[in-house]
Amino acid sequence: MASGLDGRGVIVTGAGSGIGRAAALAFAAEGARVLVADLNAKGAEAVVKEIEQAGGDAVAVTGDLSEQAVVDAVTATAVERFGGVDVLVNNAGIMDRMSALADVDDAEWERVIRVNLTAPFLLTRAVLPHMLAAGRGAIVNTASEAGLRGSAAGAAYTASKHGVVGLTKNLAVMYRKQGIRANAIAPGGTATNISVEADRAAHGPAALGPHFVNVGRLAGAEEQAAAIVFLASDAASNINGAILPVDDGWSAV
Repeated sequence: MASGLDGRGVIVTGAGSGIGRAAALAFAAEGARVLVADLNAKGAEAVVKEIEQAGGDAVAVTGDLSEQAVVDAVTATAVERFGGVDVLVNNAGIMDRMSALADVDDAEWERVIRVNLTAPFLLTRAVLPHMLAAGRGAIVNTASEAGLRGSAAGAAYTASKHGVVGLTKNLAVMYRKQGIRANAIAPGGTATNISVEADRAAHGPAALGPHFVNVGRLAGAEEQAAAIVFLASDAASNINGAILPVDDGWSAV
């Protein structure tokens, strides 16, 4: 089945590097027009340049997506440039410090929840009216193994990704009759530039250590991107509310 992505308007967040970059390039290869959203202006512009050099159509919007003004700019730019939004990929995210709950300070909690959960909520809320007007749309969120279990990250990150899973499923139920699908990938370990600043002697990292024995091999960002593009494509037209592990079987252990 054809992907049906040719000419579609796609927003990818966190697209300046890692999984987001790989997804932006993969969508462009399918003929989609891509808005590259990232906090890092240099990274976002570099991805736009890659897409344009390959003959594709892309535009960058930079800023912190946990801020409403940036969300508004991303949405307005996509609508102006593409005439609407056919696909939204909420991929931007940050790690916590693997902190156990008693060791999580307010700043760590609030920042992780704001970036990983509130930002996808804000952008989805902004984009939904345009999808509803068109009578169609596909939303793909980047959850995590930490959204499926309690042993893959610290308290803040785990809570944020469980929230992403819940948000995805609720979206799928609420808007399926309006032609909108919402799914998520749940990556396992993946080679990206996201770093973890954890004190290995602290309770959280020490307690989590034994649970990383069977994580499977490290995935490439392109493998995660392939799953994202599939879920957004017409090939997944009857897949809605699914959380797809892309983890070499870690979730099955």
